[in-house]
Amino acid sequence: METMNCFLHVLTFISIFFPPAQSIHFKFPAVFNFGDSNSDTGNLVGAGIEFIRPPYGEIHFQIPSGRYCDGRLVIDFLSKSLPLSLKSFLPSSFPALDAMDLPFLNAYLDSVGVPNFRKGCNFAAAGSTILPATVTSVSPFSFGVQVNQFLRFKARVLELLARGMCMAHSHSIFASIPNILVEFETGIKKLYDQGGRNFWIHNTGPLGCLAQNVARFGTDPSKLDELGCLSGHNQAAKLLNLQLHALTKKLQGQYADSNITYVDIYTIKSNLIANYSRYG
Repeated sequence: METMNCFLHVLTFISIFFPPAQSIHFKFPAVFNFGDSNSDTGNLVGAGIEFIRPPYGEIHFQIPSGRYCDGRLVIDFLSKSLPLSLKSFLPSSFPALDAMDLPFLNAYLDSVGVPNFRKGCNFAAAGSTILPATVTSVSPFSFGVQVNQFLRFKARVLELLARGMCMAHSHSIFASIPNILVEFETGIKKLYDQGGRNFWIHNTGPLGCLAQNVARFGTDPSKLDELGCLSGHNQAAKLLNLQLHALTKKLQGQYADSNITYVDIYTIKSNLIANYSRYG
């Protein structure tokens, strides 16, 4: 009830200071959050500082979600509910009401699953403080560090946009590659330790040619290549594959009694797409 009262006070504040509805152009293009465990959606876990297990996450996500909670946090409810709640203060003809819903905020340091930062980013990390961290601090990501992370994030996105390479979501793809490879190498080592000796490793295909990606991100023709695929996504896939190939060679040398086969799915699928009529 206390949380609901605070929430209503916020909404009242908004409604009091809004100008007449007809002149409002209200829209949240993105949300950026800073804080501690009250709103951490995966930063401390993503940084490898902490590893959490059930009962965290078991109610809503069914698995640990990086949140120090068995369900959702206040920031999750705000992201989903604030636009809907505002509708009670605004006329039904208010513009862009149906486009205001915001997704769960992805954690800045959690690159698993290629998070999408187009609607914002969460810099909160459990145990963080306003004052700079000390040797006894749970988290090194004090408020000042989180602000610096935001500044770097913004600068990097603007740099990529200026180059015409990709949007913020593509930055997250490139940024996730080192963690993907570390996780992959760790998994191979565990399988080897359990007796695995024959590994058949596919690289990733041309992600920029996936119909769902083209439909979602391909509205700007300048982002497409000669095959109608997203150039930025395919550049990321090629970079991942280049490093994955190098990793497989390293693993073959490291595990001399194993057979590690690297399969270039990217080239195979690209050939199918480029020559679809020849292959029926």
